[in-house]
Amino acid sequence: MSENAEWGNKGEGRKIFALKTTVNQEQAVADLIERGIKDKKKEEHGIKAILVPDELRGYVLLEASFSDAVEQLIQNIPHARGLIKGEMKLEEVEHFLAPKPSVTGILEGSIIEIISGPFKGEKAKVKKVDEAHEELTIELFEGLVPIPVTVRGDSVKVLSREGKE
Repeated sequence: MSENAEWGNKGEGRKIFALKTTVNQEQAVADLIERGIKDKKKEEHGIKAILVPDELRGYVLLEASFSDAVEQLIQNIPHARGLIKGEMKLEEVEHFLAPKPSVTGILEGSIIEIISGPFKGEKAKVKKVDEAHEELTIELFEGLVPIPVTVRGDSVKVLSREGKE
């Protein structure tokens, strides 16, 4: 999302549009749109915010006052395929705005690799998942004695999801 925009601000005349892009080029398209916005005066383009959700491949979401200026702005941007007809409601994109816990999708019994901190590079088995604190209790494979260690969920990479279901 662009730095100083308030996504979904309830101002009059603001609409959310979906821009179709080449898959894996969403961030590049958003960066070019932002650069194009900075080149023009604020009133000319009407774009208030830009969002590139990871889960929505091939699309960039734009909050703008009107679609004509957006279409004109994206005409010369590579990998921008075109604006989808119609507009979206804020309720349809709100779930993209809420941060997900970093331990989402990690199950007890999963094999992980620690990617930061004092145990960086070590492999371990997940013993407990604490979603409220976004922490994992793990047992290192290389440890002589199995000692439970608590690490942050964003400091691990899942190698296999062979957990208890």
